[in-house]
Amino acid sequence: MLIKNKKPFALGIVFAISFLSVLALIFSPLFRGKNGLQFADNSFNRLSKGSSYFIPKVARLVDKVAGRHFSLKITLDKSEDAEAAAKLLTTAGAKVEPKDSELLIEADIGLLLQSALRDSDAMFKNEGKAVSARYGCDEKTAMKTWWTALSKIEKRLKKKKSVEEAKVVSEVIKKAVEPGYNFYMVDSEQVADHVGMMSGLLAFYVVYTMWWGYAIFHLFNGLGLSMKKAKVKKET
Repeated sequence: MLIKNKKPFALGIVFAISFLSVLALIFSPLFRGKNGLQFADNSFNRLSKGSSYFIPKVARLVDKVAGRHFSLKITLDKSEDAEAAAKLLTTAGAKVEPKDSELLIEADIGLLLQSALRDSDAMFKNEGKAVSARYGCDEKTAMKTWWTALSKIEKRLKKKKSVEEAKVVSEVIKKAVEPGYNFYMVDSEQVADHVGMMSGLLAFYVVYTMWWGYAIFHLFNGLGLSMKKAKVKKET
């Protein structure tokens, strides 16, 4: 028989069956109509949003470059992207000359970034309709256009050795545009208000991982497979 040790093998079967039973419950819509993974993911997204509001801090950086004008050319992947970016940047106060997929942009970098922050703040607060009305397109499409245009502008500023301005643009992208887009329509919650739930989820993750490990350990032990330290041969 393959089974060498019946007791540890039986214990391994119990661990494995109970593990799979809990796994089935996790994938069942028992948590406010969502399965366990969806519930945990949504919970961590809400808590993450609660600690990701950096727009006031970034706004102070933007104030430092207010009044600084730039003139540069960016190239978009498609002419449609260039058209969308031209419309958005013009609405935000920039002077834009489009040519196929290229845009020649002249603007006050402070005013331009303040517009990006205003839209990012609205998205972060789930007020996307204001952004949509401003540009006449879907709010998430507008934020994608901001991300694309500012990323191109950042690269051009670096090439022009405008290091400080490029750094501020990068901060706006990472700490305003991206959070505004990623957390749109996600409710914000503070970690301090959900310490018990956070601790419970983390503890469950650790215990559940070990649970499967013990199942495998006992099953292999029951089959006579185990890891033992090799004996050291003594020289004669």
